[in-house]
Amino acid sequence: MEDLKVVVGKNLNSLRKKAKLTQIELAEKFGYTDKAVSKWEQGSTLPDLETLKQLASFYGVTIDYLTEEKNIQNPQYNPKTDRIIFINRVTITCLLSSIIWMVATIVFIYPLLFMKGTTPYWPIFIWAVPTNSILVIILNRIFFRKSKITFLVSWTVLLWSFLTAVYLHFTFFTNVGYNLWMIYIIGIPAQAVIVLWYVLKKIRLK
Repeated sequence: MEDLKVVVGKNLNSLRKKAKLTQIELAEKFGYTDKAVSKWEQGSTLPDLETLKQLASFYGVTIDYLTEEKNIQNPQYNPKTDRIIFINRVTITCLLSSIIWMVATIVFIYPLLFMKGTTPYWPIFIWAVPTNSILVIILNRIFFRKSKITFLVSWTVLLWSFLTAVYLHFTFFTNVGYNLWMIYIIGIPAQAVIVLWYVLKKIRLK
């Protein structure tokens, strides 16, 4: 019979891959480093009992399941695979983000080149920020398994950049007065909602 640490490690590795999580994503959910998760899955160390119970609950299995050799379904393990997957996902996110900024640049430059006398719409770069935030929110759900810190940052940036874009657009390109700054007051309760939402998600994932 294999060493208990090795059996638990292989079962944890199999369950994590079934959940389509990288070691980095799993580590973030439980407040550990990806190196700690890697050591668990390689059988170098065992999680403490409380963490083991949390892992079992997270995957919807029992602690006995984690310790049974017959449950091992994927004995092959390559520690570099998770990092490669993570890097590829970050690269795709950066590529799609760069497309958003490229489109914003084209929209800004086009009037300067082909529409003489037209004021370039410089707030387009401000609008690109909430647009980019929406992209990150979507990819966070698809690629990064709803990373909590990414959730908080992206929604916060989306909120305040959207309000800023609205303010700049109506202030400089319409007849709306400068009292529009009061729109930022909306952001205060909205930010509170985002923070409370973040706290609830954090508690639920523990």
